[in-house]
Amino acid sequence: MGFNDDFKERTKKFALRIIKLYQALPKTEESRIMGRQILRSGTSVAANFRAATRARSKREFNSKLCICHEEADETLFWIEMLVDSGIIEESKIHDLFGEALSITKMIAVSLRTSRNNDKKKDIKG
Repeated sequence: MGFNDDFKERTKKFALRIIKLYQALPKTEESRIMGRQILRSGTSVAANFRAATRARSKREFNSKLCICHEEADETLFWIEMLVDSGIIEESKIHDLFGEALSITKMIAVSLRTSRNNDKKKDIKG
């Protein structure tokens, strides 16, 4: 397995953890609203990374990777909101936040690398 396969699996496991978080949230209106947001963004990371690996062009790959990065960052935001609003204790979500942060950073590095490789090709080409 290469990086893409490993990362597809990692983001899928992350999405499953987000689903479990959503299922465990209190049944209040604000929890439901924030829960749906984090459910959408957290699962979108995995779906869009999978789509990126099937991209037909470098441009499409970069576009999908940008979406992954935005969704991963949004997921971080909703985790912070769940904690800051007192809906969930930070200690219960600390590991999930760390994984979201790690995934966000890895996507950013991949995107930067991909863009830098494109620039190098443009200079040589």
